[in-house]
Amino acid sequence: MSETGRTFPIGYDDDGIRLDRWFKRHLPDVSFSLVSRWARTGQLRLDGKRSEPGDRIAAGQIIRIPPLEIEKSAIANIGVAPEKAPRPKRERVPLTPEETELALSMVLYRDNNAIVLDKPPGLATQGGTKTDKHVDGLLDALTFDSEGRPKLVHRLDKDTSGVLLVARSARAAGYFAKAFSSRTARKVYWALVTGVPAISDGMVELPLAKQPGTGGEKMHVDEKEGLPARTRYRIIERAGNRACWVELQPFTGRTHQLRVHMAAIGHPIVGDGKYGGIEAFLTGGVSRKMHLHARRLKIDSPDGGPQIDVTAELPKHFAESFELLGFDPKGGDLPIDDIKFSETLEGKKRAALNAAKSARKGRKGERRGRGER
Repeated sequence: MSETGRTFPIGYDDDGIRLDRWFKRHLPDVSFSLVSRWARTGQLRLDGKRSEPGDRIAAGQIIRIPPLEIEKSAIANIGVAPEKAPRPKRERVPLTPEETELALSMVLYRDNNAIVLDKPPGLATQGGTKTDKHVDGLLDALTFDSEGRPKLVHRLDKDTSGVLLVARSARAAGYFAKAFSSRTARKVYWALVTGVPAISDGMVELPLAKQPGTGGEKMHVDEKEGLPARTRYRIIERAGNRACWVELQPFTGRTHQLRVHMAAIGHPIVGDGKYGGIEAFLTGGVSRKMHLHARRLKIDSPDGGPQIDVTAELPKHFAESFELLGFDPKGGDLPIDDIKFSETLEGKKRAALNAAKSARKGRKGERRGRGER
């Protein structure tokens, strides 16, 4: 908190949502009426500019809201009865020695800007309904020599393991969030899928949307209303026609994207009953847990220092499945091709929009020039 207000960087997973939705996700105790009041009085700012609750936000932007003292004053001014006032922020419960040990054991890499964690399967990234144990709740153990608390930049599903980056400052969080949203950051996943795709190195381009009636908990392919989604897959090794080990690279960041895309092409990720049904499970002693692992993250440093390039080893159940199927993890790290975001479907659309915008500006300049003559 500062005298001029509190600031929050917008993360990769909040890219494109409405500002009022962001408050529901991250500051649920702040009422919509209070957010509207801040907007009317110019106290709600997005990258320094006045904003409205319905504005769309982008990863890397910074939200600024009034400090606590102003917040209390605003509540009083709009006549909110004490019993209806937003509940006070709950004090953080000190971490137990076991929780501190768990947090420290996850650290793979640390510098002045970032901490890279190896998230175990079964641990949620953030809290929610009936979710009390999560990575976000363990970050107090990872302040090290910094004054501030680390900040989440992106998320992994609860049952997905592997590389997870957190920023050590608001400035670094904004930089990393923009790297994810602009796709300059490269993420590589390993997955075990059922069956073997006919094409060994392919792209899945299927738009995704929230599935109606699931409360946003499940996604599906939606050609009309879905947002563009693009995933590259490469077969690394196969176990006959029963299953194969694939590398996955997401070029967009939709919720459950890798899981939905692989299920949509008929090769669900092993253990993903949510999208693959009974076909997502193998017999013969292969674990029924999710076999999706964030293997590698490659991202530039905010201060121009050495590039962050970190890998995470397979969790126990995944490694045991590999042993059963005769796969050797040592031979699985393929070269990361230099595919630019501008070469992807979404990037081409954005480039076309930028080109059209530049053309319109050029025409305006021509008209202005003729008028002067």
